[in-house]
Amino acid sequence: MGDTYQIRDQEQAYFLTFQVVGWADIFTRQVYRDIIIDSLMFCRKERALKVFAYVIMSNHIHTIWQSQSGDLSGTIRDFKKFTAKAILNELTTNPKESRKDWLDMIFRYHAKYNKRNTTHQFWTHENHAVELSTNAILDSRLNYIHQNPVRAGWVDKPEDYLYSSARNYAGMETKMEIDLI
Repeated sequence: MGDTYQIRDQEQAYFLTFQVVGWADIFTRQVYRDIIIDSLMFCRKERALKVFAYVIMSNHIHTIWQSQSGDLSGTIRDFKKFTAKAILNELTTNPKESRKDWLDMIFRYHAKYNKRNTTHQFWTHENHAVELSTNAILDSRLNYIHQNPVRAGWVDKPEDYLYSSARNYAGMETKMEIDLI
């Protein structure tokens, strides 16, 4: 992999994208979005992670994170590992999940072509990390995150989407507390 989107400074704020393999639309169900929210709250509390922004789309997540412990890469690794296991467990044990076989096929297929995974792969290995070294870059990425549901045609205003930090910045009721910029 090239070094264009590498995390060089473990303490700097980064714009990150976590993509589900095969662009599988897993986050159309609330139960899976809530696993992400719970994991973000845990990382804020226990891993010294600052979450400045987030949006959970149907098959990917955009965030702005900064590690106060100096181990952003480790936090990302652990977040992705935990959420993948929790979501795959929920997928296989939830009797209401009608897409179980289809999603299992996607996650098995992608694991087959990856040395790091044995049976299932949930997230792609890339994080599309963009260092937020200037206020202009930070502002553009924050706007990009909050406009995602608007561009998708899901809402008219960013703060109308429940699974986005745009609500935090608008002073509305939210799914989780964040670290305002």
